[in-house]
Amino acid sequence: MVLNNSDPKGPVPPLKGPTEQSSYDDVRGRYLEASDHEDIFKPHAFPEHTVDLGEVRLNFAVAGSDSNPALLLIPGQSESWWGYESAMRLLSESYQVYAVDLRGQGRSTWTPGRYTLDNFGNDLVRFIDLVIKRPVIAAGLSSGGVLSAWLSAFAKPGQILAAVYEDPPLFAMELTPAVGHSIRQSIAGPLFRTWHKWLGPQWSIGNEAGMNEAMARELPSWIPRALAEIMSETKTSPFPGFVPELKEYDPEWGDAFWSGRVTSACDHENMLKHGKVPVLFTHHFRKVDEESGKLVGALTDAQVGRVKRLVEEAGVSFTYKSFPDMSHAMHWTDPVLYVDTVTGWLEEKGLGKAVRPRPDQLPKQVEEEGQV
Repeated sequence: MVLNNSDPKGPVPPLKGPTEQSSYDDVRGRYLEASDHEDIFKPHAFPEHTVDLGEVRLNFAVAGSDSNPALLLIPGQSESWWGYESAMRLLSESYQVYAVDLRGQGRSTWTPGRYTLDNFGNDLVRFIDLVIKRPVIAAGLSSGGVLSAWLSAFAKPGQILAAVYEDPPLFAMELTPAVGHSIRQSIAGPLFRTWHKWLGPQWSIGNEAGMNEAMARELPSWIPRALAEIMSETKTSPFPGFVPELKEYDPEWGDAFWSGRVTSACDHENMLKHGKVPVLFTHHFRKVDEESGKLVGALTDAQVGRVKRLVEEAGVSFTYKSFPDMSHAMHWTDPVLYVDTVTGWLEEKGLGKAVRPRPDQLPKQVEEEGQV
């Protein structure tokens, strides 16, 4: 094997000269803190805080009294903590609520090449240790729901009391799942790939106009049809707050999912076998496209069936609630139903008092935002 070669055409390419190196302003490959792109953020109703976890600075908001049970809210891909803002108003009546920005999202540190389930999960373990400092209920949407499953299995003993999996793509976000559709056989995968292609890691390309034009040209023909069907059936947009939230999201996340890097060291079947706490699973709009055979939704009924079997075989309870007409992010589009569902279940488990909110408890603009 040749380790060094004076021939620039040989196996080892020559180093770039000083003028060929990436400029200092090229964000690709370097960590980004909130201060590096402060102009993309907007103020919100709850104060934001930051904790230094070592590798990352994790951004979060908190609401409610510390005399109530602690509840950790974990957003999905392309969502920032404030996707939970409306639900937090209601939940804070009976819980002390913590909502976080995961690494690569919102004001938390963006970490190129470091987006994996294990890194996300270990960030949350440190967050619980340093900020919450007591046992907590974990509730997450989509990939945040998968992280609730990760915490159910791999958090420190005693850290997690119970877990809520809100429409999580268990198995369906893997490249080679044990059962059912993969990330590349679902509606999400091609969208993530397109975001990454046109926006670039750390928004290094940022061609939003090109991305919007490419959607019609590059996405498989079944996806626009499926998106229209989701909007028709659920009466909401497939993605909450699409444009502003995407600005707060490192598109390298999408490539980590499409390539399989995000789950390469965290097999979902193994993870589910190690669950240790009661689970509430909410399953929203889903179907298999008749023409393409691809998955429209987070995961299939068959994949949920495997999740249920593995969780129950681990010796913990599994409560399943189906909402076939609900959009992916219930906590965003119907925070009243979300809070009623989650806190009712938690009360049954002896973990706090149920909140029975009314729609008129939400600010008027919140009700309007849920409509399309």
